[in-house]
Parts: sequence; structure tokens; C-alpha cells
Amino acid sequence: MSVIERLWSVEDVARYLGVPVSTLYQWRHKGVGPKGRRVGKHVRYDPAAVRAWFESQE
Repeated sequence: MSVIERLWSVEDVARYLGVPVSTLYQWRHKGVGPKGRRVGKHVRYDPAAVRAWFESQE
């Protein structure tokens, strides 16, 4: 049986990256930063995609 990792909230991603939540919203507006998706009225992030995005930054 595989374990499904839950999606991260904006607060989770901000904590992981060590940036303010407002920075994530600015990045999202500008089309930069890790890609998030709307789930209803919430923005959620795939943890693997956030980690991959972080690793791709120089």
C-alpha cells in the first residue's frame, strides 16, 4: 500500500522556503516561483514540485 503525501498550503510552502506568505502570492501573480493550483478557493502545491522548483534555482 502506498502512502499519499498531502498537498501543501501556501503557509506550508512559505515555511519550507523560509519566505513570507505575501512573497508566494507576489510570485504567483508574476508567474514565477513554484506552481500552485486552485482547489476550490484555496491554492495548493504538490510538495515534489516545490522541492524540484527549489532544486532548479541557482
